[in-house]
Amino acid sequence: MLHSAPIDTVMRTLADPTRRAVFERIVNADEITVGELTRGSGVTQGAISQHLKSLKLAGLVVERPQGRNVYYRAEPEGLAPLVDWMSHYGVFWRERFKNLRTLLKEIDP
Repeated sequence: MLHSAPIDTVMRTLADPTRRAVFERIVNADEITVGELTRGSGVTQGAISQHLKSLKLAGLVVERPQGRNVYYRAEPEGLAPLVDWMSHYGVFWRERFKNLRTLLKEIDP
């Protein structure tokens, strides 16, 4: 079973724009290798590998070795701390909008 990373780890990992771009490419692919991620990225293979290490430690990607290649795919469960955090604020804003609607109706019936 995969252990979800704390929200701080997920946010810190996704805060880097290059790492976020790597993660988005992985999300949009079924599976992808380091070589495929490196091509057209403008980043060295070593840098891609470091970004993958961070994404893996945060629980955002998983790897599958096959022969000489390692295939990476997104791990949706890794985003759970971020989704939980955002859902809390979703409730907050829905309540605020409800209060605003009520106030506007009182001001202009």
